[in-house]
Amino acid sequence: MDINFKAICKKAEEYKPQMAKFLRDMIAIPSESCQEEKVIQRIKEEMIKVGFDKIDIDPMGNILGYIGTGKHLLAFDAHVDTVGVGDMTNWKYEPYKGAEEGDIIIGRGASDQEGGMASMVYAGKIIKDFSLAKDATVLMVGTVQEEDCDGLCWQYIIEKSKIRPEFVVSTEPTSLRIYRGHRGRMEIKVTTRGVSCHGSAPERGDNAIYKMGPIINELKALNEHLSYDEFLGKGTLTISEIFFSSPSRCAVADGCTISIDRRLTDGETWQSAIQEIKNLPAVKSSNAEVTMYEYSKPAYTGLVYPTECFFPTWVLPSAHPACKTAVDAYKKLFNQNPVVDKWTFSTNGVSIMGRYGIPVVGFGPGHEDQAHAPNERTWKSELVKAAAMYAVMPYVYTTEYCK
Repeated sequence: MDINFKAICKKAEEYKPQMAKFLRDMIAIPSESCQEEKVIQRIKEEMIKVGFDKIDIDPMGNILGYIGTGKHLLAFDAHVDTVGVGDMTNWKYEPYKGAEEGDIIIGRGASDQEGGMASMVYAGKIIKDFSLAKDATVLMVGTVQEEDCDGLCWQYIIEKSKIRPEFVVSTEPTSLRIYRGHRGRMEIKVTTRGVSCHGSAPERGDNAIYKMGPIINELKALNEHLSYDEFLGKGTLTISEIFFSSPSRCAVADGCTISIDRRLTDGETWQSAIQEIKNLPAVKSSNAEVTMYEYSKPAYTGLVYPTECFFPTWVLPSAHPACKTAVDAYKKLFNQNPVVDKWTFSTNGVSIMGRYGIPVVGFGPGHEDQAHAPNERTWKSELVKAAAMYAVMPYVYTTEYCK
């Protein structure tokens, strides 16, 4: 290797004020799913400023910034939408200001996951500074709608834009660890139906809520007996929502629906997860309907790209060149061995690798436990290290693993 890794770390440190300012600017722009237009435009401004070679915004609203024109296409992904703020009484800081206290930046999106975008853009600057692209075309992608429907953005990028990188680095928060997989998930709906009548004589009707009661108890028990994988852990399910239909508060309910958040460990399928619920005695006796949700909410551009709410499990082998590239880059930059692990939550990897088999490896600033939390924060020192990693990974890959 003929590059100076210490110089790259030093250069990333020099860009820390710019990264912090850029991240604070993004935090200050509310950008919940399907409302990302203004933050996408702010990212475009920064990409132009640091000298990206080409910048596109696709019909879904994802921003794609390119550096270099080499034969090996590598991509970095950061979703730039956020969840809402929830109960404001839990916040000690203004969620859309980007408070700065020493090494910490606080605000919605700090860790999940606009910090990754800040590091990616300045990694692009470092790549330009040191001519690190070499035989690579580096694609930095800011994706939309991930919080609403993870992976939908990459379904569009792969299926419609026909972009297939050799591998993708997810910059979701990993506490600067290298992650190589996570459980999949799906959103399931169970519905019971009854017959309404006046509440003063409930025996005349058939209460759909009463039918749901035993199903809820059986689902709670089912969670304790789901499959286990040594690396990813156990599959889980939880009831996340409950709805009803009734003519009034003085009537027997004629419909009841619950939503289930189902996490799939390695070896489980959406078909098996649905069938496990259909096999429950209370589901059978009540003739309940078990289906998968679909997502069809318009992007901020107005584009509707519907999909079923199934997000496949994925695991990258530790011996894969993408994982080895990340480990090697980490060692060369920081002179120590990285921790290699997995996410608890879900990422766009459900589509990139889960659906399409494109390898994904994770490395990001910020911490997973900050995601969706009040007073969400990240660390400027982690932004710096992540930028250095992203800058050298294309070079390490093309010189060490593409010979």
